[in-house]
Amino acid sequence: MSILYKDILYPIFEELHHDKKSLASCLRVNKIWCEIVIPILWRNPWERSTLWKKEILLNVIISHLSDEARNNFDQHFNFFKNSYKRPLFNYISFCRHLNLEVIENMMNIYIQYEEFRNDVLKLFINKNADYTHLYMPNNHDYHLIPGVEQCFSEIEFLKCNGKVNDNTLSILTKTCKSIKELKIYSYENDYNYQIAKLIENQKELFSISFLNNGRSSRKIIENSLIKHADTIQYFSTWEQPKTKVLTSFVNLKILKLINASPFVKLEWDNIKDLTLPSLHTLIACDIPINYLINLIESSGRNLIKIYYHHNHDAVTVIDDKKFIQAIYQNCPDLMYLEFLYKNKNNIDFEKLLINCQHLKRLDFCIYFYYNVDHKRYSWDNLFNILAKSSPPSLFEFAFKYTNDNPKLESLRLFFDNWEGRHPISLKFKKERYHHYDESGYDELIDLIERYKKKGVVKKFIYYYDDEDSDLLEIYKAKKNH
Repeated sequence: MSILYKDILYPIFEELHHDKKSLASCLRVNKIWCEIVIPILWRNPWERSTLWKKEILLNVIISHLSDEARNNFDQHFNFFKNSYKRPLFNYISFCRHLNLEVIENMMNIYIQYEEFRNDVLKLFINKNADYTHLYMPNNHDYHLIPGVEQCFSEIEFLKCNGKVNDNTLSILTKTCKSIKELKIYSYENDYNYQIAKLIENQKELFSISFLNNGRSSRKIIENSLIKHADTIQYFSTWEQPKTKVLTSFVNLKILKLINASPFVKLEWDNIKDLTLPSLHTLIACDIPINYLINLIESSGRNLIKIYYHHNHDAVTVIDDKKFIQAIYQNCPDLMYLEFLYKNKNNIDFEKLLINCQHLKRLDFCIYFYYNVDHKRYSWDNLFNILAKSSPPSLFEFAFKYTNDNPKLESLRLFFDNWEGRHPISLKFKKERYHHYDESGYDELIDLIERYKKKGVVKKFIYYYDDEDSDLLEIYKAKKNH
C-alpha cells in the first residue's frame, strides 16, 4: 500500500519542484511525505543561495563528514554549531546539480584551509556521485580528486567560465559526451581555445549560451558548433557573432541576442539577411532594428514570442512603425510581445491587435519613452485601443519602467469599457530608485476591489522585480498592522 501511495504522491510533488516553500511545508506531514520531498528539495539545493542560506547549507554539508574530519573542524571553528549531529538522510546523495561555484564561494567565505576544502569536495566528487548539472568556477583544478571522471561522465548541463582550468577542461572533454546545454561565460578577454574540442565531442548539443565577451577564440568556438547545426535549438549571445554560424541552425527555435555594450555601436552584420524557418521565440536587446525586421519578415510565420528592448536614441518612430508592421504582417500566431510603445503609432498598433488573434500577453516598455519626450504617458489613448481592439485571448498587460501612474478616472473608464470580457490583469513594474507617493493608494485599492467584485479585474499589481510581490498588498498589510 505504501508503495502505491508513494507512486501517487511523487508526480504531485514533482509539479511543485520550483515551489520550495510549499514543498518544505510537506516535510512534517508524515514519514512517507518526508521521504518523497527531501530528494526533490536536495536535487538542487544551491538555488537562490543568500549568505545566510549558505551558512546553514554548509552546516548540513559538514555534518556528512567523518568524525575525525568534524573534530578537526571543531578545533578551528566555533560557528558550525549544528554540524556535529549525524543527518537523518544522506542529503548530498540526492544532489543532481553540482554547483562548484557556490561550494568554492562558501569555502572562501567560511573556510580558508585547503585540507578542509578537499574534505568537503570529496563529499561531492567521488565515483558514486551521479550528476546531471555541473556549474564550474574559474581556475580550479579538480582532476586529482578520486572518482572525478565517473562523477562528471553523465553531465547534461554545463556552465563554465571561459578561462576554465586546463586540467579540469581536459577531464570534461575526455569524459563528457552527453552535454545538451552549455553556458560559457567570461569576465576576461578571451575563452580557453580547448572549449571548442569539448563542444565537438558532444553527441547531441541543443542549447548554447555565450555570456559576456570572447574575442579571437569566438570564431574557433562558433565554428565548432557547425557539427551540431541540425540539433541546436537554443542560441544566446551577449556579443555580436563573429561568423555566420547562425545561418546553419536550421532547427533553431529560440534566439537571444543581447548587446552587452548598448552605447558602443556594433554592426551585427553576421545576422543581416538571416532566415530561421523554425524560430518560435525571438529575444533581442539593443540590436539594429532593421536586421530584426528582416528576420521577422523572413521567419515570422512560427513566431509565438517576441521580446525587444532598445536604446531609445537608436530607434525612430518610423523604425518602430516598421517593426510593428512586420509583426502583424508576418506573425499570425504570436502570443507574447514585449516592446516599446509610442503613441504616434496608434493606428499600426491597433492593426497588430486585430491581426494577431492569438495574443495572450502584452508588455509595454514605457520608461524610455517617458524620459525622451518629457511628457506624461497617454494612458487614456492606450486604454481605449486595448478595450476596443484586443482579441478575446488577450487580457494580461504589463507596463514596465513607468514612473507615471494612470489616474483613477482613466482606470475607471478603462474598466467600464472592458466589462463583459475575460477579467483583466494589469501589472505595473516600478523603478526601485524612484519615490512613490502612497497617498492615493487607498482610493486606488477601493477602486480595484470594486471592479474585482464586478468580475472585471482579476489582478492589479505594482511591483519592482517579482510580480508576486505586490506593493499594494504590502501597503495594505503595513496599514493593518
